[in-house]
This record gives sequence, structure tokens and C-alpha cells, in this order.
Amino acid sequence: MGQEEGFNEVLIQPLRQFAKDSIHLVKKCTKPDRKEFTAIARATGIGFLIMGFIGFFVKLVHIPINNILVGN
Repeated sequence: MGQEEGFNEVLIQPLRQFAKDSIHLVKKCTKPDRKEFTAIARATGIGFLIMGFIGFFVKLVHIPINNILVGN
């Protein structure tokens, strides 16, 4: 029985606790209303634009520096 109890403690109990916690989380979650969704979408869009401009300007600066270093 000792090996079976160890197996239960090591594998079954954590899985059971994870399932219980997951069910609790899903029950607590709520669907965002239109105002909250719009705010999240706007913030995400602005973040994408900012990261795109940063990448564009880094590439814009990198091309002449690379040409100077490589000498094409």
C-alpha cells in the first residue's frame, strides 16, 4: 500500500487540485463588456503601432550603418 499512497500523493492529488483550481478560475471569469473590450483592443492596437514604428526606425537606422560597415 505504501507505493500506492506515494503515487496518489505525487500524481493524483496535484492533478485533482489543478482541476479544482481550473474550474474555480473558469467560474470566476466573466466576459468583458463592450466598453472594456474596446479599451483593451485600443490599447493593444496602440501597442502594435508603437512596436511597429520602433522596428521601422531601427531598421531605417540599421541599413545605412550596415552599408557603411560592410561597404557595399
